[in-house]
Amino acid sequence: MRGDASTQEHAQILIFNMKTQTITRHAAAGARFFAAALAAAGISTAAFAEGYQINSLSAKQIGMGHTGIAMKLGAESMFFNPAGLAYMDKTMDLSASLSGIMATCTAKENGVKYTTDNNVATPLGVHAAFSIYDNLKAGVSFYTPYGSSINWTDNWPGSVLNQNVNLKVFTLQPTVSWAITPKLSIGAGAMISWGNVDLNKALVTPSTTDKAIAALKMLGQLPAETPAFGNTSPASVNLKGSASVAVGLNAGVMYNISRQWTAGVSFRTEMKMKVKAGDAHVRYANAVAEQLLGSSLDLINEANFKAQMPCPWVLGLGVSYKPVDRLTLALDARLTGWKTYKRLDIEFLAEQLAPYNQNIVKKYRNAWCWSLGAQYALTNRFDARLGLMIDTTPVNKDYYNPETPGMTKIEPTVGISFRPIPGLSIDVALMYIAGLGEKGATCEYSDLLGATMIQQLTAAGVPQQTIEQLGFSPTGRFTADYSLHAFTPSIGFSYSF
Repeated sequence: MRGDASTQEHAQILIFNMKTQTITRHAAAGARFFAAALAAAGISTAAFAEGYQINSLSAKQIGMGHTGIAMKLGAESMFFNPAGLAYMDKTMDLSASLSGIMATCTAKENGVKYTTDNNVATPLGVHAAFSIYDNLKAGVSFYTPYGSSINWTDNWPGSVLNQNVNLKVFTLQPTVSWAITPKLSIGAGAMISWGNVDLNKALVTPSTTDKAIAALKMLGQLPAETPAFGNTSPASVNLKGSASVAVGLNAGVMYNISRQWTAGVSFRTEMKMKVKAGDAHVRYANAVAEQLLGSSLDLINEANFKAQMPCPWVLGLGVSYKPVDRLTLALDARLTGWKTYKRLDIEFLAEQLAPYNQNIVKKYRNAWCWSLGAQYALTNRFDARLGLMIDTTPVNKDYYNPETPGMTKIEPTVGISFRPIPGLSIDVALMYIAGLGEKGATCEYSDLLGATMIQQLTAAGVPQQTIEQLGFSPTGRFTADYSLHAFTPSIGFSYSF
């Protein structure tokens, strides 16, 4: 590498300056660009992807593969198919369910396997319904239709894509259901939804940072004893925001073909969960990282962003069959409109950051989830259930982000109900989620530090061939083989009179 006086003079515009701990006017401009671009890249990888739709909102129905579109479930019909509520034969029906999703994801990269350290996610559903007339029912539900919780830890190789995320969406749904005839019913509920997201990700990769340190040492801009970062992520950003209230519709139709057969159709409309003023905060691995990067990245602490996450539409088709009085069979097919998620738009609220707004293209496709279930009344007090779900992925493996590893999942279920007294039911269920795995899944990301180093080294007069030899690139690509499995126990209670 060149080391003459001219090169040393031009090198003063590099983003690091350990000698004086100050930045020249030109370097400050580069730092502002660097910080804004990093902020945009950070937000663009939030947990806005497949995997956050929840199919474990009823302990009773989990045992049957989470079927229910063509079943008369009392208050719980408000979620599965509001039209089914019309056939509730009680004055009032109350139910509540809580599930615990205990998931483990792995990513194998360059022969090394990395495993998540996840907390237990706890989706829930609470429902209360009452009878107005024999053919007219109403009620209200509270449930968590979307959510994601995953922790890859701070220093795994894909940290620049995601370290950990916690995403929750809550829905309050008042519902009315009318049996037009003994055979035909309709129902609809307003989905009033809100949510929040809390995401951590690395802003720069350790490998690119170490390359930058080596280059700056050769230019005389860093002391020879400056340590490398190895596998430690030098700087990370926390992105936190609350979504404004969004309103959608959950509607359905149910038809009793005969005493044995029932068919149902339901539709939940798409909603846009909008974060209007999210907050960003930078944290550093150590004092060295803060010295090297703080002058550039601290600007992110002053940045707010707005973005939106789609809660896609869901079309449900179902049929149930009672070959004998004690046995109920059900088949549901749900098509989720992930294709509506065409891109992720990020906009900075600060006017000076407007040039760095992001329009991230996504290549999702609509995906089916198939559910099959059976329920058998062993006695007047005990019911036993079995079920199976096949949940297909909408994610393109060439745009694969590890915040929610998207893959087709096979989900067998089992459950029982016990009625100790008339009107009271205690329901327990267990679902096992087995991902089919995804090999060679890849995701490209912007390496802002690499791009900045190329720009600054070029301005400093370093030959292009030397820059290429140093290994800097404006983009990076993370490729891994993913797998996942999860246990989901669930408990619920219902009481009617």
